Amino acid sequence: MRPVVLCFSGLDPSGGAGLQADIEAIGQSGAHAAIACTAVTIQSSQQVFGFEACAASLVKDQATAVLDDLPVSAIKSGMLGTTDNIAMLTHLFAEQIIAKGTPFVLDPVLVANSGGSLGDEKTLVSAFKQLLPYATLITPNTHELRALSGEQDLHIAAKKLCSQGADAVLVKTSHDFDSGDIEQYLYIQGEMVHQSTLPRLDGEFHGSGCSLASFIAGRLAMGDTLINAVKAADSWITQTLRAADAPHPDNAKAQLIPNRFINV
Repeated sequence: MRPVVLCFSGLDPSGGAGLQADIEAIGQSGAHAAIACTAVTIQSSQQVFGFEACAASLVKDQATAVLDDLPVSAIKSGMLGTTDNIAMLTHLFAEQIIAKGTPFVLDPVLVANSGGSLGDEKTLVSAFKQLLPYATLITPNTHELRALSGEQDLHIAAKKLCSQGADAVLVKTSHDFDSGDIEQYLYIQGEMVHQSTLPRLDGEFHGSGCSLASFIAGRLAMGDTLINAVKAADSWITQTLRAADAPHPDNAKAQLIPNRFINV
């Protein structure tokens, strides 16, 4: 069987982000996506209106059913929604219900790109600090990176998260500037080991962060090193964004949906 990535993520009815983005991105990486649904959101490609989180016991039962049945080679988490769900995932690692050493990509979702809360930020930040030591890679946007670290400088923030237990942090400047290329910096154990520059494309994209993190997780499951997984994801995400669909072409503020099947 293809390597399996177990994803913890929420349902986005628009299909731009969340578990559908995970499934499509991981499939394109060459791996198979299994999903433990953490929440059902009410959102369009433009806005989050609300959500209802799944009970931690339900999410755990979904995950253990997969872990007992499929050869899980990597874990990815996106929207977890509640501190109970974060604590449950932490427990799966701590009790080695998830096999020790399994690569884990943590996308610490606090808010949607389109705006709108996906959980209480203050309590989620506190809970995430217990999960950090199990992360092979953290892929926060700049808002999330600053919130988790308490630091404004992105490089200092990345080093701080590494000092708090994360193996690696991918710094992405896409949310910090309105123009110019997007810069990314990969820190492993507090040292910057890779830097890349991606073109800044016109428009805002719904689900780009989910897609990038999931593709990286898929490539880790396929056996790539972390640096090679990030390089592959950079190339792939640029293609999906260039080919993105415009749900509302006459609305200048409309968010575009990545075309994750561009290479099929």
